[in-house]
Amino acid sequence: MDFPQELMYTSEHEWIRVDGEYAYVGITDFAQSQLGDIVFVDIPTVDETLDKGEVFGTIEVVKTISDIFMPVAGEVLEQNEELAENPELVNKDPYGKGWLIKIKPNEIADVNDLLDAQAYKALINE
Repeated sequence: MDFPQELMYTSEHEWIRVDGEYAYVGITDFAQSQLGDIVFVDIPTVDETLDKGEVFGTIEVVKTISDIFMPVAGEVLEQNEELAENPELVNKDPYGKGWLIKIKPNEIADVNDLLDAQAYKALINE
């Protein structure tokens, strides 16, 4: 299981990586391994401003659909267009090519309220 130190995590298994005034969001390696083979990613919230914890989309696997949640409040600027043709990128490279959305957080500092890699690792090993 991979826990990149430069990312912050939520207890719902999303990660966030800050890049200047923007941030990228995806699901963790743990989450994708628990879900199984991802067959579809639906993100209908591009150009919407959402609160922390709101659902920004869903991930569909063979037998279920799972909600994905905003780690911080902000505007959803874009979705990873590659996932339309290749949703399995979330399974293969969850922290790289499998990112889900790019956002503009209302407050970048809110990211500091999330779990760091050590705290997230402890959470899933409980």
